[in-house]
Amino acid sequence: MKIKISKFGKLLISRPAGREAFLAACAYTFNNNDTEFVLDFSDVDVLSPSWADEFIGGIKNKFKNIVLKYENTTNKSVEETLKFINPKE
Repeated sequence: MKIKISKFGKLLISRPAGREAFLAACAYTFNNNDTEFVLDFSDVDVLSPSWADEFIGGIKNKFKNIVLKYENTTNKSVEETLKFINPKE
């Protein structure tokens, strides 16, 4: 399943907003039958580590066997945040 992250906003900067986005995605977007989520960061201007930790960390905790992939990560804010929260990936 492909998830366009910009539908949660262009400035993704706070931990509470990341948690709210994760809960909304759980309710309306995520499907327990999916084996892969592709997070598309096109049109995202700013991604903070706290927002990403809540959203991506929430996915990793809830969907233990899911494969996470990232698209359109050339924005420096997105690129550096993903390096920070996924140091081994």
